Amino acid sequence: MDVFSDLIRGVRSHGSLFGSSILSPPWALHFVDGAPLTLCTVLTGAGWIVPEHSPPEPLRARETIVVRGPATFTFVDEVGTRADPIACGEHCATPEQGGTRHRRGWADHGEDAGDGHDHGATTLIVGAYPVRGEISRRLLDALPVVLRVDAGGTADAVLDHLAAEVGVDTPGQQVVLDRLLDWMLVCTLREWFDRPGGEPPAWWAAQRDPVVGDALRLLHAEPAAPWTVASLAERTGVSRSTLAKRFTDLVGEPPLTYLTRWRMTLAADLLVERESATVADIARTVGYADPFGFSAAFKRVRGANPSEFRRTATTASPAAGRHVALPTRTAEQG
Repeated sequence: MDVFSDLIRGVRSHGSLFGSSILSPPWALHFVDGAPLTLCTVLTGAGWIVPEHSPPEPLRARETIVVRGPATFTFVDEVGTRADPIACGEHCATPEQGGTRHRRGWADHGEDAGDGHDHGATTLIVGAYPVRGEISRRLLDALPVVLRVDAGGTADAVLDHLAAEVGVDTPGQQVVLDRLLDWMLVCTLREWFDRPGGEPPAWWAAQRDPVVGDALRLLHAEPAAPWTVASLAERTGVSRSTLAKRFTDLVGEPPLTYLTRWRMTLAADLLVERESATVADIARTVGYADPFGFSAAFKRVRGANPSEFRRTATTASPAAGRHVALPTRTAEQG
């Protein structure tokens, strides 16, 4: 398991809604849920993404923008549009909420829809993603509030698949659309991390190193193993001193310090997900035979002991993790 795969595994699209009305200017769709991650891309036409606390960003055909919550944002036909904002969120895919007419299919077969195609319309796809647990929050920490990926990259093929899939209404379509959105997000983040002149997180660049990349994969594949610098160096085929220096230089911390933080991240999610598990159970799962040693390490890294963390996490509001996926081709405005 590589680092990126581990971090993104809790970011999943599920139950996405697709629409088919025509988005003609002026328009202003205010996405009010403040999802942890929201992906916006247009197949045709153009508009502007206006984040709550950031400058407006143009969004042209086949470009993609990802907005990191909890701040909200608006999609408008132009900056300063005269359109009144329509609040879009969990229920925005219903006409009475100003949203889409249909959940599946691009073509609008209503009496006033003509041939169902408006070549001047803007075709918007939006996917809002929850972030489940502490593991995926490490991915969010590596992202800016707004990131952009231009057209012409690997995500273009996914857009073609999305356009084809939403043009039909077939069994299993929802699952296909969900997976396509997941694919789209992965492609977008890969391209953004690899952009020329970019500053990706240390773990992203370190994955490409032949020594440190192998060490990271081992730590993520076997986090509960009784790792020492010596055993990790042996598995990667270098000396202890070479591994320790190279790992620290590229990742920014020594191998066992990284391992401890990763184990505590895993433990934080397990404490919430496995309500019946004891602290000793969680300790053993992440590689600690002694629950007291585990509790001390957890408090040092997370700032609270395991029981306190579990109590706080399970009583917190679930709203921040609520999933709203709203890919939509248009919302008709006058």
